[in-house]
Amino acid sequence: MAARWCLWCVSANMAVALLLSYGVPSASAQRKKEMVLSEKVSQLMEWTNKRPVIRMNGDKFRRLVKAPPRNYSVIVMFTALQLHRQCVVCKQADEEFQILANSWRYSSAFTNRIFFAMVDFDEGSDVFQMLNMNSAPTFINFPAKGKPKRGDTYELQVRGFSAEQIARWIADRTDVNIRVIRPPNYAGPLMLGLLLAVIGGLVYLRRSNMEFLFNKTGWAFAALCFVLAMTSGQMWNHIRGPPYAHKNPHTGHVNYIHGSSQAQFVAETHIVLLFNGGVTLGMVLLCEAATSDMDIGKRKIMCVAGIVLVVLFFSWMLSIFRSKYHGYPYRYDYFIFT
Repeated sequence: MAARWCLWCVSANMAVALLLSYGVPSASAQRKKEMVLSEKVSQLMEWTNKRPVIRMNGDKFRRLVKAPPRNYSVIVMFTALQLHRQCVVCKQADEEFQILANSWRYSSAFTNRIFFAMVDFDEGSDVFQMLNMNSAPTFINFPAKGKPKRGDTYELQVRGFSAEQIARWIADRTDVNIRVIRPPNYAGPLMLGLLLAVIGGLVYLRRSNMEFLFNKTGWAFAALCFVLAMTSGQMWNHIRGPPYAHKNPHTGHVNYIHGSSQAQFVAETHIVLLFNGGVTLGMVLLCEAATSDMDIGKRKIMCVAGIVLVVLFFSWMLSIFRSKYHGYPYRYDYFIFT
């Protein structure tokens, strides 16, 4: 009986010793982890209070974004803002990113759950190499737990880079809702006031003769301009805020036409507006040639010019359509010769 009691005591002592040997370092490691995390959050909060978008180099990125522990998300914009990079889209995206970060920093819901950071290529090229990144600007969400997934990379070409669109994406990835507050822009009210002043001046000068208000040609031209602007995609640009064009950072080639049917560039809408206007002008010339009372020579010239404009601009329009809707088999010459 005594031997069993001694054996039990020895086993209990060994178990307690093992628990202490494993438990003490575990508690110490936990305290150390909490201290490191607290230092990280304090450092990020201090920088955020000075500047809502934290500029990071390779060392800061690896220590504060990549390395654990981390209980916060970081939205990082990878960009190339130096003048010699000639990235116009980067500057436009940076302005929207700054608006979004300022909206979050000065929001009543501001917490340390999410931070905004920026890595410029000339300050952190090693980060670009580490992530195998070859284009800018790019937005990536580094979540509080785990590595970024496919959805954590923002689809810039589809959604555009407006602050509102990025805020919706952040809400989807982090459940943090950011109300975008833009600084006041007085350009719109000033232009509207100037337009009203011009119209009021014209009405005052022509107050004795108001027939110009009933001019069908003037109203038709104004309506036509509005229709062309809307059909070219100006409203889509206003809602989505896409880049004007895209410049390949490796080749330097500038794309004015987006390769997908789900997105477009601002330059693309201007090109489509020009082509639609050319087709419309050609149709107007053809109608005038058929109904005008001018001599036959001028009517022939108007007819030929109208046909050339319609054929040329409509064929270019179909070329853009085919480049965006891959596999579309038809060309303008197909409609002519079949």
